[in-house]
Amino acid sequence: MIAKKVFFAGRVQGVGFRYGTKQLAMGFDVIGTVRNLADGRVELCAMGEVDEVEAFLKEIRDESNLSHHILECQEEELALSDMQEVKGFSITG
Repeated sequence: MIAKKVFFAGRVQGVGFRYGTKQLAMGFDVIGTVRNLADGRVELCAMGEVDEVEAFLKEIRDESNLSHHILECQEEELALSDMQEVKGFSITG
């Protein structure tokens, strides 16, 4: 099990990025959240088995119609305990 926080920069707000991410999450065994940040980026937190989380992030970054909105992607590890209260995959802001 792993948990990751990913910051997406580019034209990621006002284009359905969060909703597209939530739809993609339904095809993977992951839980998490996605939200807009005040600085124009989108923050995604995801937890699941390593292969599922990596495949989910690869889908967003490289294979989905969301990828052309992304100019920069920054990932960091999260403690599993940080995702303790999360159920399903939701848009939080």
